[in-house]
Amino acid sequence: MPVNNYSVGRDIVLDVVTSTGPLRFNRITGFNSKPMYEERKISGLDGITDNLILPSCWEGSMDIERQDAQVDSYFAQLENDYYAGANTSNQTITETISEPDGSVSQYRYEQVQLRLDNAGEWRGDDSVKQAISFMASRRKRIS
Repeated sequence: MPVNNYSVGRDIVLDVVTSTGPLRFNRITGFNSKPMYEERKISGLDGITDNLILPSCWEGSMDIERQDAQVDSYFAQLENDYYAGANTSNQTITETISEPDGSVSQYRYEQVQLRLDNAGEWRGDDSVKQAISFMASRRKRIS
């Protein structure tokens, strides 16, 4: 639901799919992503430098308010699988955006690896905030 022709945080839906099925985070409060690039400089004998900016991958993060054990359980299983020598598979993230003009844009992050950056800080009457970051090989527009 855009506001005054601007995209706002409520305009996005994220779907994370793992090799064992969808991973549902109850309360995502923040999401960001940004492309990464490899930069190359080519210096010719004529003294002219050409610059290359090559797409590399994507990185991003999710802020989550803890409402259940979903995040903790998922990353505990990943850690257990790693130490048991089990093969771990990549995930995908599908980003669905309701655009201000009423259209819908969808992007898929492929070959995603998730990392738990913060399992949460527990204090008094405050909520527990968790943080997950990710790396993806690509982001493709799917609609």
